[in-house]
Amino acid sequence: MTRHVQAHRITLDGREAVVLTPETYDQLVASRRQIGGQSARVRVLTQQVKRTEQFLTELERLVGDPVRCREQDGTVPAACPEHSLPGEAAHRDEGADCLRSAIATLLRRHRDAAP
Repeated sequence: MTRHVQAHRITLDGREAVVLTPETYDQLVASRRQIGGQSARVRVLTQQVKRTEQFLTELERLVGDPVRCREQDGTVPAACPEHSLPGEAAHRDEGADCLRSAIATLLRRHRDAAP
């Protein structure tokens, strides 16, 4: 733990000033540098979060939200067809729609989840 530094206040030419030891001043300067570095890291992380959010939004838009494989309440049924038989295009499309719908639902659930 850092100790609490008691500043010595003086009046110099009618103005209040604070007197610090050289060690305390060096600690103050080092703390300011650390805070500056942390602020820069926070800015970079904020930009990464914004880019990731944009990516997830675009991915959700890309996979769409097919209606064929949704329940009345908007959830994806657990028994979406995973495989289709050869030559059955309708089943293949339904399976792809179910996968796309499941991905879109997953993206929304994780993006909208409260931390």
